[in-house]
Formats: sequence, structure tokens, C-alpha cells
Amino acid sequence: MSVERTLSIIKPDAVAKNLIGKIYDRLETAGLQIVASRMMRLTRQQAQEFYVVHKERPFYSDLVEYMISGPVVVQVLEGDNAIARNREVMGATNPADAAPGTIRADFAESVESNAVHGSDAPETAYTEISFFFDVGEILSRDS
Repeated sequence: MSVERTLSIIKPDAVAKNLIGKIYDRLETAGLQIVASRMMRLTRQQAQEFYVVHKERPFYSDLVEYMISGPVVVQVLEGDNAIARNREVMGATNPADAAPGTIRADFAESVESNAVHGSDAPETAYTEISFFFDVGEILSRDS
């Protein structure tokens, strides 16, 4: 297995429902270590830049509005196969399709208000982590 890093975001709906601790518990129980974390409120420009890959999709404007509607918690997760493991713990984007016991099955409201975001590949993980964190802000627990 390879140790990876991935970006995770606890979205405004989950922050508003005080689910940060419950989500962190699920991530850590799954063997993922939180090696950087910050609560913030995204600006419109940040949300637009972060989700630019979806700019041509019909849901882009709604996604930007949703992501700036309240605070989010961004974190870097580290662990064996962290990207796949985090996506497994999150569950399917549509909570109706998410496996029982996943974050989205238990906490998400809808496809849009789906509690969490996670990187989907090593390249996007690198880009997404760099969007929110400088190298010196990420503290591996092994060092």
C-alpha cells in the first residue's frame, strides 16, 4: 500500500449541523490521519476557482452559492490509499445511492448538500491540497 494525501472538505450543511467531530471520527476510525485542518468561509472567487472544472455544467452557479453559504472545514488526510479510502468513507455523491454507514448516507441532505468533498485522484489531490495549504502547514504525524 502507498501512503497518500488527499483533500477533504466538510461542507456548509454539515458544519451548520455540528457534524465536524462525527465526520472526523469516521475519517480517523477508517485509518486516515488529519495532518492539516482549517475552518474558513470561502469567498465567491475561491469557490469559483476551486470548482472551475465544473464551470460549463448547469449546476456550477448553484454549487458556488452553496459553498459560500457558510463556513467549511478543509483538511488534508494522510494514510494508506487515502484517496480511495476517503471516497469509500464518504459514500456516493447522491446520498440516496450511498452505502449504509457512509458519511453521505448518514448526514447528507441531497446531491448538492452532501456533507463532504474529497479528491478523486492523485493529481487532483495535489492541486486541491495546494489550493488551501502551503507545504509548511501540513504536519505528518510520523515526523
